[in-house]
Amino acid sequence: MVQYNPKAWFSLIFHSYSRFVMRTLLPSLIFMAFFTFIVCYVILEIIHPGKEEFTSTTALHSLLGIVLGLFLVFRVNSAYDRWWEGRKLWGSMVNSTRNFALKLSAYLDWNDQENREWFARMIANFVFASKEHLRKGVQISELDLPDDDLKILMNNRQHKPNAVAGLLYERVNSLYKNGKLTGEQFFVLDKELKDFIDIIGACERIKNTPIPYSYSMYIKKFVFTYIITLPFGFVTTFKYVTIPAVLLITFVLLSVELISEEIEDPFGRDVNDLPTDELAGKIKENIREILL
Repeated sequence: MVQYNPKAWFSLIFHSYSRFVMRTLLPSLIFMAFFTFIVCYVILEIIHPGKEEFTSTTALHSLLGIVLGLFLVFRVNSAYDRWWEGRKLWGSMVNSTRNFALKLSAYLDWNDQENREWFARMIANFVFASKEHLRKGVQISELDLPDDDLKILMNNRQHKPNAVAGLLYERVNSLYKNGKLTGEQFFVLDKELKDFIDIIGACERIKNTPIPYSYSMYIKKFVFTYIITLPFGFVTTFKYVTIPAVLLITFVLLSVELISEEIEDPFGRDVNDLPTDELAGKIKENIREILL
């Protein structure tokens, strides 16, 4: 995720991300420049050179622009809602891991360094496994696991966060059976562990439920149709100035759609995605500070 000063206009306007967007849209802009030039040349120089028989109007595109604007507003809002919900869920992850660690720290004896060290590592492992699970592949090298637990995790090939959560449940249950936790304490810790699974499940819902296909398809068709017909609406009014005018409108509309596509899946490694790497590292530091 990009760290920036929202009040620094100059640096925002010329930020490297703007260059990334321009590079991404460059093929479309080149095509539209060439297409618009051909339309202008054919209409102004071949079909009706110096004549006024053919007249175009921007009225239709002005009306369609209002409708298109509403579609794009809904598109951006839908994508941002997904991004913001993901951020709230990772905020809940921070809070739940801290609560779990604080309660464990209060319940466990300070001399029980074995269990404190184990939970400090395993809670962080759950967070790191969840982060990479949402990116379609857990990096085992990021996890701090004993050999026995590593074998269990490797055997669970489909859902590594579930495997780590299972180890946490087993350890808490073992502490209860060995008399190191009371029934009330076990019940409290069970609730915190349940929150871990609820959070990763909610993140998976965002990850695995894209914007409805028909909506995404038709808004792209609408944007494409609007842009491809712009030269015919502007040509007799703006002449060859139609080319930069069409390129500007194309850049604006496609940029909005590009940003929406990027933020609707907030768990990846794109510039606008959530800083899950930083959050996972911060959680690991907090947990070790609490338990050790």
